[in-house]
Amino acid sequence: MSRIAPTFAALAASKKTALVTFITAGDPGPEMTVPLMHALVAGGADILELGVPFSDPMAEGPVIQRACERALKFNVGIGDVFGYVREFRKTNKSTPVVLMGYANPIERIGSSAFIAKAKEVGADGAIVVDYPPEECEEFANAMRAGELDLIFLLAPTSTPERIAQVARYGSGFSYYVSLKGVTGAGNIDVDDVARRLAPIREHVKLPIGVGFGIRDGETARAVAQVADAVVIGSRIIQEIEATPKDQAVEAVQRFVAGIRSALDRREA
Repeated sequence: MSRIAPTFAALAASKKTALVTFITAGDPGPEMTVPLMHALVAGGADILELGVPFSDPMAEGPVIQRACERALKFNVGIGDVFGYVREFRKTNKSTPVVLMGYANPIERIGSSAFIAKAKEVGADGAIVVDYPPEECEEFANAMRAGELDLIFLLAPTSTPERIAQVARYGSGFSYYVSLKGVTGAGNIDVDDVARRLAPIREHVKLPIGVGFGIRDGETARAVAQVADAVVIGSRIIQEIEATPKDQAVEAVQRFVAGIRSALDRREA
């Protein structure tokens, strides 16, 4: 069984908003990934998204594109990502890990091999940006059979048909992209997000995480008023970029702790 549903249930019982954090595997160097994963948890992250580097990350803004480029310079691939999760699980058995990326690396090894390996190393689910729900019934069923969650993106432009498909095939949580375009861009209009989430919640009974554009404690607190989870990625990678490599782990933990503290102040 995936760790995601129990994590959301425990947080809901404590009246807490989940903090979901993203880093790109292999950035700023392969040896940094597992220490950064532990730093995210130590800072207060509830769920980790681990990006699989890809040469054409079409949904990503320049920050995450640069992270992918740095990781690819070290030839970090999906096999390495599985290794990082396996290493992380040696000392952390409880924090959910979601692999996030694109169809190409999965299709290169085959979906059956991907599911088997993800389960073996201790991953809990996947977000495949370019797998629309209406085209991946077989993959969704195979993920479910492997006790892994398949998490879909929803956006301001999502049609009622797309929302219905996400309700049918998604599990774990749904990820609402609060802005049109690419990650890390723009400012969030929380009232607009709340208005758009209302019809989604009529159909999608999973927890909903909101991301794209969350950059500090203030925006995280605002989003937490309307979401079950706050998702933050580009700002964490900016912390990594702005910090000498030997200080990146500490800087990331400190930044995430600030977000967690802001969320907890709202909920106190």
